[in-house]
Amino acid sequence: MKAISINQPWASLIAEGKKTVETNTYETEYRGDILIVSSKCPMKGYSLGQALCIANLINCRPLTKEDEEAAMVKFLRGMFAWIFSDIRTIKPFPVKGKNGIYEVDFNY
Repeated sequence: MKAISINQPWASLIAEGKKTVETNTYETEYRGDILIVSSKCPMKGYSLGQALCIANLINCRPLTKEDEEAAMVKFLRGMFAWIFSDIRTIKPFPVKGKNGIYEVDFNY
């Protein structure tokens, strides 16, 4: 399954369905289910290096000012909005993250 590592607390906020737009410096042509993995960047009180949920990546486009609320960040020119829907929690399991989109052996 395709996966992406996201820093905390953003990964947990996606898993909770509170954050539906992730911001990235790059765009992707990929659409479909993607495993959301919390990166190992230290963030006290949050799950690190764990697969947390599956989201449907339905669009990737330039970030707009209107995305601020769903992205939970201020608008930054040049960033891309990765739009998620159908977020499903899973039983967390450890994942060694990587940069960009990568493959994880996981069947749900």
